[in-house]
Amino acid sequence: MSNVTGKAYGMNVITPMKPWRTWFNLFSFMISRSIPSSLGGLLGLSFIHFARWAIVKRDKWPDIGQGKQKLQNDYLLFCSNFNGTWDQYIDAFADGLPNGLDLLWYTSTKYPHSVPITPFKNYIRANQIDTNYYYNSVPGAAQTDVKAALRVRRALLELAERHGALTPEEFRKLYVEKLVAIQNDLGYQGVAPVASNDTENAEKNRKEYLRTAGELAHKLR
Repeated sequence: MSNVTGKAYGMNVITPMKPWRTWFNLFSFMISRSIPSSLGGLLGLSFIHFARWAIVKRDKWPDIGQGKQKLQNDYLLFCSNFNGTWDQYIDAFADGLPNGLDLLWYTSTKYPHSVPITPFKNYIRANQIDTNYYYNSVPGAAQTDVKAALRVRRALLELAERHGALTPEEFRKLYVEKLVAIQNDLGYQGVAPVASNDTENAEKNRKEYLRTAGELAHKLR
């Protein structure tokens, strides 16, 4: 499944909205930028890599060879990358930022509100566009894994910088101090637990593709 790569999931949702209601979204975006605390529930979700809402006007739709479009609606484009399953993400989103979601999607046609959750999930599914190509530079690591690795790296660099000026006893004390500080960061990378068959199937398909490509390359030699 192209939406899944390693531990990460890429989501694209595009919803129509009447042009005369677009101004409300522009106003809500301005408020969100000027008052970051209004998105505090979103910023506190550590498994989210990235999330963005953007407005595509009906006369600004990109032409990639299909010709100029004549559309009746403007569109709200939502893009996000996160770790975990689709259901976990939507549940956490709705729990952590229900009013914010309603504010950002309020103008979208037939938006049902984020609570109750089932109509909201159905709405997202109906308007989600699958990712055709999804690259992940660290497929075996979640965002928290990357942050943990950076903390370990900083600790090692400090040890390397200071060891020449310390006695063995002083270095041992500093080493133990750093080890205790980063002990919860000494995990390992790998495939996420299978909470969804999508992740497992994506890995199986990738291995089959690599095997077939390798056999073909060997025959062409």
